[in-house]
Amino acid sequence: VQLQASGGGLVQPGGSLKLSCVVSGNIFSINGMDWYQQAPGNKRELVASITSGGITNYADSVKGRFTISRDNTKNTVYLQMNSLKPEDTAVYYCKAVYVKTTKWGLGMDYWGKGTLVTVSS
Repeated sequence: VQLQASGGGLVQPGGSLKLSCVVSGNIFSINGMDWYQQAPGNKRELVASITSGGITNYADSVKGRFTISRDNTKNTVYLQMNSLKPEDTAVYYCKAVYVKTTKWGLGMDYWGKGTLVTVSS
């Protein structure tokens, strides 16, 4: 199982970016999908999460600005980021929660390598 995140880059304050993360491999099911951010010198923190049924949760710092969504047919999770601020600058990591490769096997969590978002004028 591999996760590939993309969509990061340099954007001006107030701008928008959309991150994508594709989960590939021998996948039977994926439970939750999350986005984390890690700014330089800081610990990795949860930004947004979405369950297999579409229930979402957000960190207070991004509520009203970021939207997480997923396409279960493509095993892909998205993060639409609007009204970006310099403090949103970080490496963004996606995480697939409790991924099962067979119907009867146990699930595991997997991380992507991250994509850098820089918000600067």
